[in-house]
Amino acid sequence: MKRREFALAVLTAAVCHGQIRPGGLPKLGTVDARFQSYNVEMVEVTGGRFWAPYRPDTKKPAEAPPAAALSAPAIDPAAFRQREPINLANPRLRKLAAALGPAYVRVSGTWANSTFFHDSDAPAPAAPPAGFGGVLTRAQWRGVLDFSRAVDAKLVTSFAISAGVRDAQGVWTPSEATKILAATWSAGGSIAAAEFFNEPNIAAMGGAPAGYTAASYGRDFQVFRAFAKKAAPEMTILGPGSVGEGTGMSGMAMLSSTEMLKAGGADVDAYSYHYYGSVSKRCAYIAAMKQTTPEAALSAAWLNKTGQEATFYIGLRDQYEAGKPIWLTETGETACGGNPWAAGFLDSFRYLDQLGQLAKKGVQVVAHNTLAASDYALIDEVTLTPRPNYWAALLWHRTMGSTVLDAGPSPAPEVRLYAHCLADKPGGVGLLAINTDRGAEHDLDLPIGSQTFTLTAANLEGGPVQLNGRELKLGANDAIPALKGRPAKPGKLPLAPASITFLAVPSAGNPACR
Repeated sequence: MKRREFALAVLTAAVCHGQIRPGGLPKLGTVDARFQSYNVEMVEVTGGRFWAPYRPDTKKPAEAPPAAALSAPAIDPAAFRQREPINLANPRLRKLAAALGPAYVRVSGTWANSTFFHDSDAPAPAAPPAGFGGVLTRAQWRGVLDFSRAVDAKLVTSFAISAGVRDAQGVWTPSEATKILAATWSAGGSIAAAEFFNEPNIAAMGGAPAGYTAASYGRDFQVFRAFAKKAAPEMTILGPGSVGEGTGMSGMAMLSSTEMLKAGGADVDAYSYHYYGSVSKRCAYIAAMKQTTPEAALSAAWLNKTGQEATFYIGLRDQYEAGKPIWLTETGETACGGNPWAAGFLDSFRYLDQLGQLAKKGVQVVAHNTLAASDYALIDEVTLTPRPNYWAALLWHRTMGSTVLDAGPSPAPEVRLYAHCLADKPGGVGLLAINTDRGAEHDLDLPIGSQTFTLTAANLEGGPVQLNGRELKLGANDAIPALKGRPAKPGKLPLAPASITFLAVPSAGNPACR
């Protein structure tokens, strides 16, 4: 029997007359044990101008500061707000992050492209040196390393590429990267992986020298790769980390990833890319930028874009980096800090569906932007209260293991169905059923008992979210509540309108999960 015919026979046995038979779901592949990860932007660590929050009454940025020199040029200054450095030693933040471990924490972003490392315990300069847009202190970097160790999140980063690190001919030099690596090792830390710099295909917006081209990137990347392989051979080189090419994000001058790879930007250890389906309302002033609405947040067109972008970059990976793993190192509801509804339950549908889609495509790591800054964060930056996406992340982490299964056909077009081996339970299967239908219930038919974990919200755009009808919130002393399932008998299981249901089937006996 041919492989395709055999796979079809296995799947037919696993899905019979509309029933999902968890014990027979075939294996598609595996993802990294740290598949579900997150970003802490470099500008959070250093302090500086990051995305301004929305006022609930107007849903516009909370302030419109005067124009100023920015670490992220070419963006309206009114989109930003000055922030103090994040306290990565905060006990609540660490407790919440640790519950998502093991993970990767990526400390990078546009601001990292022009950040100067003040490698001293003396007070930092009042202003960045010429050629830089921000200052990272030794104490702040030690805080990143301490956080990484404390929460079991291996560190991913990138390096400065602005005018301050270039020689007389304009070629990149490892002056700042050398200091960062030395300080990391001196503090007993390590960098698991690094991109050369953040989003090189929009280098002009990210602080690269004027006139930066694909050829410039190829030339500089070769210098970086030779340096990294010699100075930090254990560090995974990621790249190129481009954004927006697979779904036609417009409004920005973009270099071509194809041309960057052809010019010398290939030969990474793992291919990386970024994905945002559109930009938030903060960037609506750029008329050509694509926008979205809360009404579209559950539509197939919106949810499918993440797969379209992945397909594009997987194609480039296959052409130029065949056989290499692929990572999505930055993603969120929308670029420019997220829309007002990014903090509500409405975005949990995108977040979990994205994880499900990309795991099936073999993407090894998905790093959400951010952990605790701006509207798209998992955790509210002011109160450090978990948002709906945090609870969604926690349920994924506790249910969906690293072995990816083929869940078979969905019971309805509006239901998105995913399956993994159950986390920490040999033979068990975890299912994720996302009902995007706002007005109708749909059934999932299982011939075996399960534990169900259903997320719903009275207000889809709001913050409170219920698990099996009870609101999720931290307890005394910031205790994370027990995420208790509800027993479900064999047979048809109703999926409520606009709901997300995880199902744990520990007795599935799936041989792929042993």
